[in-house]
Amino acid sequence: MNETNRAYWNAMAAVHGEGHDTYYDVDALVAGTRGLAAAEEEALALAVGDVAGKDVLHLQCHLAFDGIVLAQRGARVVGADFSSAALAKAGDIAARAGVELELVEADSTNLPATLHGRFDLVYATIGVLGWISDIDAWFDNVAVALKPGGRLVLVELHPLLNAFGTVDPLLLDFAYGGGEEHAFDEDGSYADPDAKLAATKNVVYPHSLGETVTAALGAGLRVEALREHLDAEFDPRGGILGPAEDDGRYRLRLAGTALPVLFTLVAAKA
Repeated sequence: MNETNRAYWNAMAAVHGEGHDTYYDVDALVAGTRGLAAAEEEALALAVGDVAGKDVLHLQCHLAFDGIVLAQRGARVVGADFSSAALAKAGDIAARAGVELELVEADSTNLPATLHGRFDLVYATIGVLGWISDIDAWFDNVAVALKPGGRLVLVELHPLLNAFGTVDPLLLDFAYGGGEEHAFDEDGSYADPDAKLAATKNVVYPHSLGETVTAALGAGLRVEALREHLDAEFDPRGGILGPAEDDGRYRLRLAGTALPVLFTLVAAKA
């Protein structure tokens, strides 16, 4: 477990959901009017359909917003994250929303035995894999957590989008893949660029789309769907894509051509 990243995500948890951003709208979540992103809804429909009565592991859940949405829809949800501060806030928000969540402090590449073989669905979305140094171990733990026939829903930032520092001027400042460590020291948050963090150092790891699919296969998962998304209803990098286009969607364009911004991977355990 990377202690630098844990301190960073404890600091992020302290500023998220405090009413200074629209990304973490606690009041909407509590009221039941905050849903999932379109790509997430599409992936869920493909993987499991209705989540009511399903056992769900929301992996690297942070404040567990999506896990709370799934619990509101009748799922039995466990949220796992390595940030104790995030889990504490997630518990408070879940209580306000009137749903039960089991919250477990855990490294997603070394899940405790209490989570093994329990879940119909492992759900992980938007900004997950970049924090993982050992992507093979991550997928191995997903497979271990699933019941036979259970499925993974992974909706993630496309590694091509992650490679961009800026679009205009064009700057590629991050590797497409390879998994090597990249260290940063920066204030602000994807949800609130003006936020002041108590810990600003973090370490991230690039994983290509090919490396990701290969790791899933190596864990014994059967890939059922892989989709690259050319648009999203929000800017998943918090400012890289610029303003929304006329249809309200955000796109990464070079010379007018849209490039992928997200990808969806749905995979099943035999």
